Amino acid sequence: MVLFFASTAIDPPAVIYMGKDKFENEDLIKYAWPQDVWFHVDKLSSAHVYLRMPEGMTWDAIPEALLVDCAQLVKANSIEGNKKDNLTIIYTPGDNLKKTGDMAVGQVSFHNDRQVKRVYVLQRENPIVNRLNKTKVEREVDHEQERVERIKQETAIKRTAAQAKKKADAELAKQREAEKIARSYDSLFSGGDDFEEGELDKPKKSVRELEEDFM
Repeated sequence: MVLFFASTAIDPPAVIYMGKDKFENEDLIKYAWPQDVWFHVDKLSSAHVYLRMPEGMTWDAIPEALLVDCAQLVKANSIEGNKKDNLTIIYTPGDNLKKTGDMAVGQVSFHNDRQVKRVYVLQRENPIVNRLNKTKVEREVDHEQERVERIKQETAIKRTAAQAKKKADAELAKQREAEKIARSYDSLFSGGDDFEEGELDKPKKSVRELEEDFM
């Protein structure tokens, strides 16, 4: 089962979710979305909490109020961490999580340690935790089916964007070709060869006269 929460720190509310136990956490590590950000208490056991970033948000620019919501939820769901003050919460993109066969259930590391950021929690903020808990919904998730549906939707969006770009490029090329033709006509009729007044009326010189000009 997966637990879902709604953070009203931003509008519209952001989705935060976590596994109910360490076995569910294994599935969450495996099926985390590219736009998911993983949160955990540093060096202590805690829930694996994920933020599903809204469109346009980046993991390294999460609004402060939303970051606090995630951090407080992690702290509140750590048996040891919930009793302590001055905790460090670490977070990283979901696709930076690394899982190897020799790791214990629920254990995880990172592909790139430089992509791990930290947020500090001085103490538990009950109003924040209570607000989040009021939104809690527990439901069964078919992670594989959800992954397939997500990929289908993303593929459809990319295809639509590609078609729109292709159409825009074609329109731009057509416009540029029309401008090129227009410039050619302008050059043709602009009197590109300049003649002095009366020059065309002058009699042409004979070959002999032309030769004398260069002697």
